[in-house]
Amino acid sequence: EIDLKEALKSGDALKVSTLRMLKSALGNYLIEKRRKSADDAEVQILIQKQIKMCDDSIEGCKKAGRQDLLDKETKEKSILQSYVPKPLSPQELEEIVRAVISEKGARSKADIGLVMKEALTRCAGRADGKDVQAAALKHLP
Repeated sequence: EIDLKEALKSGDALKVSTLRMLKSALGNYLIEKRRKSADDAEVQILIQKQIKMCDDSIEGCKKAGRQDLLDKETKEKSILQSYVPKPLSPQELEEIVRAVISEKGARSKADIGLVMKEALTRCAGRADGKDVQAAALKHLP
């Protein structure tokens, strides 16, 4: 809310529209869940979904050769990224996955679900599920 008000005052139209889009997504999520508020983890997940939507749009703009829309989507993505924690480095992700495998006693790829659930919880939106899965598969025989 505060950032939206500041963006309105400063006349940053792109930031205003991006934050309004995010606020709308949150409102729709709350209506869907029939709740009045969301915790930080849920908000982070919503922001990550919006970032993925930007990534999809960026790919579409590249294929269509629309540089104007590509620039807009790239800026929207950077605005959204400023509201999520810094992504884990590959080394940090590897450490988390190895720790989970060790703690859970995972012995084979059949245990991937157990490892994924705990690793994603520990990563808390700071790593993509595909990256977590790749790291887990790398360390499970």
